Amino acid sequence: MAKVVTMGEIMLRLSTPNNEKFIQADEFDVCYGGGEANVAVSLANYGHDAEFVTKVPENPIGECAVAALRKMNVGTKNIAKGGERLGIYYLETGASMRASNVVYDRAHSSISTATADDFDFDAIFEGADWFHFTGITPAVSDAAAELTELACKAAKKHGVTVSCDLNFRKKLWSSEKAQKVMSNLMQYVDVCIGNEEDADKVLGFKPENTDVTSGELNLAGYESIFKQMVAKFDFKYVISSLRVSKSASDNGWSACIYSKDDDEFYHSKEYRIHPIVDRVGGGDSFAGGTICGFLDGKNFKEALEFGVAASALKHTIPGDFNLVSRADVENLAGGDGSGRVQR
Repeated sequence: MAKVVTMGEIMLRLSTPNNEKFIQADEFDVCYGGGEANVAVSLANYGHDAEFVTKVPENPIGECAVAALRKMNVGTKNIAKGGERLGIYYLETGASMRASNVVYDRAHSSISTATADDFDFDAIFEGADWFHFTGITPAVSDAAAELTELACKAAKKHGVTVSCDLNFRKKLWSSEKAQKVMSNLMQYVDVCIGNEEDADKVLGFKPENTDVTSGELNLAGYESIFKQMVAKFDFKYVISSLRVSKSASDNGWSACIYSKDDDEFYHSKEYRIHPIVDRVGGGDSFAGGTICGFLDGKNFKEALEFGVAASALKHTIPGDFNLVSRADVENLAGGDGSGRVQR
């Protein structure tokens, strides 16, 4: 199996039980997660050698975060210790027409103050096949943005394929700052992943005549901006998830991809996900599934279908991590979405 490295922040997640609003909650459900950590868990779960790079505080909460990764067979030997605290995010899960809400408490987290002295990137990328990061990590701090670029440079030095999920977070930085930082990082990226908001806010490409809130998707608009993105940044693949939000509990879910070498655009099958149990981590499970497809030697269409199916299943699982098996994903991608009891 392939060696994959991901780098970013793992956080403590505190979520309200039973779709309660924050003001109602007398307790929180606890788990750990974060964009790149979620991708590492998916890939480890599918049998790949996944290593996660981060920095956590040297205290029991930091150890719990590391233990959550070890439990999922993610490599943790490159996790640095130190800094002030582990980042936290609070999740109020929505239902029907009430949207979910996230509150961040991650200022001065350990990864936000990490430097190159905390990591030996040459050793980390020795023998690696793939490196994945997201736009969340550079948004955490200027230091984290510098660290991300150093990791990208080391990955390219070692001939590693680099993917990025653009993942715009308006609560972390502005579109103007995102475009400045991320446009620079795109020079290292082979596979660019995102959605319509990410492409617009992070790189300045907006598909025409598309409104996901009303269910209007203009696939020709996606194909057009994908080709423009390839022309500007020389990506091998540009990939977008396509979420049609009928409500917080009812989504249409599919994806599309453009292959530079094949000069071909492809739209996956669409799944209707209803009711949604937990959509947080859905994009990460999509990225992890699609990366797995590529690492398994699938063609770009098959890899995309694997990613979409993996993510559709993630929406049925509480928590950040996608805990489905490779067989579960293959069955759904192959057409078995019956949900019948297995006995």
